Amino acid sequence: MTTSLRIAFLPLNDVAVLAAARERGFAEDEGIALDLVRTTSWATLRDRLVYGQVQAAHMLAPLAVAVTLGLSQQPAALAAPYKLGVNGNMLVMARDFAAALDPDPARRLADPLGTAHDFAAAIGLWRRKPVIGVVHRFSSHALMLRYWLASAGIDPDRDVVLRVLPPSLTVEAIHAGEIDGFIAGEPWGGAAIASGRAEAVAIGERIWQRGVEKVLAFREPWLEENPDTVDRLLRALARAAAWCDEPDNREGLAEILSRADYVDQPADLILGALGGRIAPRAGDAPLDCPNFVLFSREATPFPWRSQALWIYSQLVRWGMVEASPQAAAQAAAVFRPDVFRRALAGSDVPMPGASMKLEGALASPRAVGSRGGDLTLGPDRFFDGRVFDPERIDDYLEGFLQLR
Repeated sequence: MTTSLRIAFLPLNDVAVLAAARERGFAEDEGIALDLVRTTSWATLRDRLVYGQVQAAHMLAPLAVAVTLGLSQQPAALAAPYKLGVNGNMLVMARDFAAALDPDPARRLADPLGTAHDFAAAIGLWRRKPVIGVVHRFSSHALMLRYWLASAGIDPDRDVVLRVLPPSLTVEAIHAGEIDGFIAGEPWGGAAIASGRAEAVAIGERIWQRGVEKVLAFREPWLEENPDTVDRLLRALARAAAWCDEPDNREGLAEILSRADYVDQPADLILGALGGRIAPRAGDAPLDCPNFVLFSREATPFPWRSQALWIYSQLVRWGMVEASPQAAAQAAAVFRPDVFRRALAGSDVPMPGASMKLEGALASPRAVGSRGGDLTLGPDRFFDGRVFDPERIDDYLEGFLQLR
């Protein structure tokens, strides 16, 4: 018997695992017929999930936390037992703004802290507050952008204008002069660069080396009522993610994603980001960023509850939610490592034995305790060297320069 599942997504490279699960037959092997529903905006995707039009969604991790905390339209308890990828986003700015930064884009990307200070100086030279597009208030991109700007004393609520717009409209908006730059998942930053209108200023992987991005989100009651279907889907996604991470499969994956029913952008543009070959300026040779986006290796799919709590800490920092033990517990509970372990028990997918860790503590690869095989976690440093201890959130927040 085949189970039909409707899953909403946005046209971004990190829908790769879902697309591969359907197109390469991994979902079919588990008795699941995937109906992937292309959606324009994160607000629409959120509503489709919350109101039951789809059973699951390719969702911004902070949005899943925010919906559960009642911060985004209709409150609903969401559950995320699987991460669809880490990293993969980029900040680009119009070329006239970028002209005030280090003229060597490679140096900009290699030194996020120095570039943040250059950005602060550039704001002082600009004719007005720069308008920076973000795909949603509760996006990983927006939180990382705030974190990065604040490191140089820039108040993201006072010194710049953050304008929300769907990822697929970012390139058009920078062409029209409606925004001066944007931060979004690929391929949209790459498309703006290829058009000659923008240059790369920072990439997510250099801000937080293994930064949480998209998750597979369910309404929690549906997830609890359908454990067998959830388990089969997660098994299919684990196989698809491993396929996506194989270098020999990147061209085929780029061809799939380039189709009109997925990302609808040129395959060569998509391929560059999948392979971590980032051209920071039109006509420049690509830079090698091998960890630009990850799908499977280093336990990428595992939903660390410490990452949900880092998201919570940033929501508290920027006054989006009031700190409380109850809110912290609700945020942590959105990520479901228990379901991940149940679904993949007995498989060859290595998984951490713990559900939380110090975020930002690894400067080099490290072997860790796991169930199901050997597991090495990659570097996960934040660009400013801070370490997030999920058991000491108040101390972590007190360590930041308060801008207000």
